[in-house]
Amino acid sequence: MNTTRIADAARGLRHVFLHDLLFSAAIGVYTHEHGIRQRIRVNVDLGVADDGARAVSRAPVGRDDLARVVDYAVIAEQVGKIIEAGHVQLVETLAERIAEACLTDPRVSLARVRVEKLEVLPGGATAGVEVERRRHG
Repeated sequence: MNTTRIADAARGLRHVFLHDLLFSAAIGVYTHEHGIRQRIRVNVDLGVADDGARAVSRAPVGRDDLARVVDYAVIAEQVGKIIEAGHVQLVETLAERIAEACLTDPRVSLARVRVEKLEVLPGGATAGVEVERRRHG
């Protein structure tokens, strides 16, 4: 996993993450991968606007209000819907679609997505990709 820090008070960002989401996906470019499902693991790391990061003394920092945060359950549901939408040939394409979906929330300025195909290589090794996309503008 990329360990580059995302949370940053100076930039007003918090780090929201979902790690080790496991799915059965229709994915793969090779003929023998069509018509079957493969186990994948998805990790999502988001840089999210943190309205309390820059001025610790301002109230009401730390208020318990779901409307001011990115709901990770919603992100997990979006990931599942993208995977269930149909066969994808490349893990790169799947990762890009997930990152794009995350960036539809205006509070998300950075989406780092890692998709791994599990048990795809001998010895139980994984293979996959990690992409990082930023909001422009």
